[in-house]
Formats: sequence, structure tokens, C-alpha cells
Amino acid sequence: MNAIGYVYALATLLAMLAYGADKVAARSGGWRISEKTLLTLSVFGGCFGAIVAMLVFRHKTRKLKFWLVNIIASVIHAMILSLLLVR
Repeated sequence: MNAIGYVYALATLLAMLAYGADKVAARSGGWRISEKTLLTLSVFGGCFGAIVAMLVFRHKTRKLKFWLVNIIASVIHAMILSLLLVR
């Protein structure tokens, strides 16, 4: 795997961990991760992990904003990856 692959893997893992931690905090009444932070992680490459985490943890699935941002970011990042891999 090249450096780009490691960056996307790290972003995916961070997004999944953040969504999972926020779900735990939501259930226990603890400190929450802001929506802005979760969406920022998605936009900067964690969108694939964010979608998986939304489904696995059943977290933020009712919020249209999260679906739109993650799906649009996934399409953009898939295009970026395809362009970089074709080189």
C-alpha cells in the first residue's frame, strides 16, 4: 500500500472511532464529539468509515445532513482515488 492508502486507512479508522465514541457518549450522557468534528473527519477522507460507523453503531442515521455530506464526500474521494490510481 502506498502513502495515499495509509492516509485513507487512517482517516477511515479515525472517523469510525469518533462515531463510535460519540455513540457511547450519547448513551451514557458523557462528553460528546461535535457534529462539526464528525463531518470534518468525513470530508477529509474518513467518509468511507463514517458511513460504515453510522450503520454499525446506528448513529446519526436520522440526520439527512450526515447522509448528504458522507455520500457526496465518498463520491468525491472515490473520484480522487480513481484518478490517483490510474496514474
